[in-house]
Amino acid sequence: MKLTRKLILAKAKASDLQSVRKLNCWGCSLTDISIFCQVPNIEVLTLSVNSVASLSPLTGCLSLSELYLRRNMIPSLSELCHLRPLTRLRVLWLAENPCCGNDPSKYRLTVLRCLPRLQKLDNQVVTEGEIALALMEGEEVSTPPGSVQNQLSNNGLPDAETENDALNYSMEETNKIREELGMKPLSRDKFSSPSSPSIIERPTMRKTHTLDAVLLLLKDLDEEELHIVHTATQNRLQTYTLDSGDVQRFPAQKTADIQH
Repeated sequence: MKLTRKLILAKAKASDLQSVRKLNCWGCSLTDISIFCQVPNIEVLTLSVNSVASLSPLTGCLSLSELYLRRNMIPSLSELCHLRPLTRLRVLWLAENPCCGNDPSKYRLTVLRCLPRLQKLDNQVVTEGEIALALMEGEEVSTPPGSVQNQLSNNGLPDAETENDALNYSMEETNKIREELGMKPLSRDKFSSPSSPSIIERPTMRKTHTLDAVLLLLKDLDEEELHIVHTATQNRLQTYTLDSGDVQRFPAQKTADIQH
């Protein structure tokens, strides 16, 4: 069943879609929620017990703070990518969907890594420690099929031309970030082609992308979010310290064994 303008206005008792702030569509047998592209100011949305499979129509609902999706047909956690732009989202109920899988801990950490601003997930309060752990151990959510990247790789262009376009795009995006950070742009020879056999350059460039992105995003975080990043960074540094200590102890132990 497709959610319509008429049904939304009737349930919300509103005169137009722009004025809708809260909506409860629990158990309405919905499969199509594309209408939410026209409901930009929704703040609290209940879609539990339906058959919704895609979250892409919610990408533009930037005021959304609470979203209830329990018992739907969300096939993959990759659909959460559509919720990343929703910086005000604090409450999400996603339980009893196919995407939840059979490992509750893994599922929860993955969701929180993708949406670290959440304060409550599946009716359970999210702790700062959970967020820090999720940033380290949660799986990275991939972009859903049919994204711009997939279109780029299947647009009918010759392989060499497609790879060259991807290289130019990567270079432009990285230099744009570096410019905003007050850093010098990188020259083209610092970028390896997607099909390049180089094993050394690609990981190096990936780290460059990651560092630049992290530094840029820090400017947009509030105090609470910066504390989360700080905690995750400390935990990560402790891991490196422990690994380094193990490496240093190993040669000493080996020497002692030889002496005995």
